[in-house]
Amino acid sequence: MLWVLQSAVTFSRRNTMHALNWFEIPVVDLARATSFYEQLLASTLQRTECGGERVLLPHQPGAVGGELTKTDGVSPAAGGVLPYLNANGQLDVLLERLQTMGAQIELPKTEISAEIGSIAIFIDSEGNRIGLHSEP
Repeated sequence: MLWVLQSAVTFSRRNTMHALNWFEIPVVDLARATSFYEQLLASTLQRTECGGERVLLPHQPGAVGGELTKTDGVSPAAGGVLPYLNANGQLDVLLERLQTMGAQIELPKTEISAEIGSIAIFIDSEGNRIGLHSEP
């Protein structure tokens, strides 16, 4: 896993192409998940009318982004794909916030390397396994 993350960061810094351009986090209860991520990210999330029940996560136009989605046939899972949210140098703050929210921290802050930064993994309100990454 560490090699893949190191390779992806090295690749994205050298090129304008990113391996990821959009992700969806499946939810069972959109209101609960929205509240969870608004509290974690200290940001008001925007509901979108793009088919189904969806709420956008904060991102810059043209940058990698994602959303919470309640869609038939898609369920949250701790054993599926592991997306990493950008902690923007605030990994300690987000981990502290997760603890006050009662979230399960699966992997505490772990430094990958001085060049790549640190990661952590938590279980969200819906049962998804989500990573946080903070560059040095």
